[in-house]
Amino acid sequence: MTIRIHSLSSRTFHKASASLCALACALGAGSARADDAGAAPAPARGEEIVVTGAYTTDENVASATGLGLTIQETPQSVTVITAQMLEDQGLHTLTEVVNNAAGISSQAYDSSRSGFSARGFTIDSYQVDGIPVQWSVGFSAGESMLDLALYDRVEIVRGATGLMTGAGNPSASINLIRKHATSKELTGSVSAAYGSWNRWSATGDVATPLTSNGAVRLRLVGRYEEGDSFVDYLHDRTGIAYGVIDADLSPTTLLSVGASYQHNDPSGSQWGGLPVWYSDGTRTNWRRSKTTAAKWSSWASTNATQFLNLTQAIGSDWTVRGYLNHTRNSGQLRLLYLSGTVDRETGEGLSPSASRYQSKADQIDLGLRVNGTFALFGRRHELTLGTSFAQQDFDYYSFAKGTVASTGNFFEWDGSFAEPEWGARSQVIDRTTKQWGYYAATRLSLADPLHVVLGARLSSWTREGAYYGKDQDYGDRNRLLPYAGVLFDIVPGQTLYASYTKIFSPQEYQDRNGDFLPPVNGVNYEAGLKSSYFEGALTTSLAVFRIEQDNLGQADADNMVPGTTNQAYYAAPGAHSKGFELEANGRLLPGWDISASYTGFKARDADGTRINTQSPQRLARLFTTYAFTDALEGLALGGGVSWQGFTYTDATNPVTKATERLGNPSYALVNLMARYRMANGLSAQLNLENLFDTTYYSQIGFYTQYAYGQPRSATLTLRYGF
Repeated sequence: MTIRIHSLSSRTFHKASASLCALACALGAGSARADDAGAAPAPARGEEIVVTGAYTTDENVASATGLGLTIQETPQSVTVITAQMLEDQGLHTLTEVVNNAAGISSQAYDSSRSGFSARGFTIDSYQVDGIPVQWSVGFSAGESMLDLALYDRVEIVRGATGLMTGAGNPSASINLIRKHATSKELTGSVSAAYGSWNRWSATGDVATPLTSNGAVRLRLVGRYEEGDSFVDYLHDRTGIAYGVIDADLSPTTLLSVGASYQHNDPSGSQWGGLPVWYSDGTRTNWRRSKTTAAKWSSWASTNATQFLNLTQAIGSDWTVRGYLNHTRNSGQLRLLYLSGTVDRETGEGLSPSASRYQSKADQIDLGLRVNGTFALFGRRHELTLGTSFAQQDFDYYSFAKGTVASTGNFFEWDGSFAEPEWGARSQVIDRTTKQWGYYAATRLSLADPLHVVLGARLSSWTREGAYYGKDQDYGDRNRLLPYAGVLFDIVPGQTLYASYTKIFSPQEYQDRNGDFLPPVNGVNYEAGLKSSYFEGALTTSLAVFRIEQDNLGQADADNMVPGTTNQAYYAAPGAHSKGFELEANGRLLPGWDISASYTGFKARDADGTRINTQSPQRLARLFTTYAFTDALEGLALGGGVSWQGFTYTDATNPVTKATERLGNPSYALVNLMARYRMANGLSAQLNLENLFDTTYYSQIGFYTQYAYGQPRSATLTLRYGF
């Protein structure tokens, strides 16, 4: 197969990464503090949060330790995708953020599912306001397509976060921070956008006080998007709604109550990808718009949440926060899967498999957290204590089907494939997963430049029920997950740090015999240097890490789980990942903002064989904007590049029976932005993505198929703020 790939040359890329390294290591000084992330600010503290740079934030981060530390004070790699960064780059979904954030990447499974990874390992959950939502890519119900219009920013902590999340992979924690009603005056914005393939959207975001003194406030967000795709017959429709009331019940008590709803209703959804081989054993080379989907196929999904947070300040040093959260992710799937090889002359040879499924993941979370400071030996120290409980009931149904038509000549495929008659529904998965834990963490100030973070979580995890006819009753109780970190301020704004975290991650993978794999166990080490400059307007970090794991599930080549169409896995012993990350975010000069990063690591098993080969082990991200002043005031120009290294899958050629490497060469995507803000609150913004129309794979080797990434596209957005 011959595919044209535009990419950075090795020499050019190494020059770029060397320059980024020099930048990250050269900058220094200053840091600040702010309120607890993951909740509306505690009213008693009343401090004004000042954002000194559009690409930096003085908000603190609770995703790693629960202590509400600044990025500088957190002994792990932390990235915050601010609202300004989301606007500049035109990022609207969780997958788009992952494709542009430092150190993490995504792999498309088909038109409605993407998997995420970091440091060589899968990201198997995301968080909303610090509450983990369990997620399985295989049974995705729109999680990777979450719309970001509801969220103020995205916090990403790379490495293990077992202290706060309990069971989970040592890859990264993605925390979506909700918007809240903080304004005591009427304010908001409306926008409309139109782009390639007739995609259009309309968005509204309004906040208003409900009482004359502003003690009770309301915020409403709505968005609708619809349009076609570069993929034939694929049409997307997405609608979201969000509302939250923030009420100051007293000068020290804040109540937040809200709900959100997102419905994805696509047609022409693709299940899997394009066939790799012709029937003579040679490689295919389809056009980028080619699809295996029928016009009726759909991966429809609904995501709904309701939440309640109550924050009580006790004196000037302590706060208590309680939360209750309900999440329901459901899917209505009518799909067509084509497999096999294609005859070069007739186009025949693909076997159709039509399926209809329903899924529902119902999750309840509740917890209590106490944060405060205390005096000991003449110094002030921070402490957090908490407990959490989560229960997810997951139901998955399959429908009987009537006669399925033949595929015919795939060269003439136009999506007009007859939908079969669907019969009775039967349940194939019925399981309940529970996780509860008790945690404590403290930040001890041993000296002016020396701080120690110590913590532990006592965690229990159980899963019971039926999974494709097999009992799935197992768990792990009272697992102690310690956390330790040390930070030393060389000079103000220059902080050396190191951290250690235990890893515990249950798996739902099955082997070729149908048995479930044992939980993953291991440790996470990290050390680095964090710096800030220009009073926190620019921050940089350099991190090195090593992750060690046993029993890590890896795809078992072409083997399937007996009685299912699911990929079989095996437990890899001695899996480890080691590497480094460089990152810089913030304002270089007045009006000039930058976000830049480089990640390089090696992930291997005990035999030295690369693992998770479909995820890149080299990543470089860069985006920068410049806002003009004087005669050109209101004009902002920006651009960037997202580069990733070689990925591959080794698969068996069904004709020759030889093992072949399906590779995705390294590639770079270049994006541009131009915006003009007028004095009346109106702005116009143009985003160009994949400027040079680079051809690349969005996935390679999933079920020995492949799919193409998005070609060059453009979006024009008009926005009015008031």
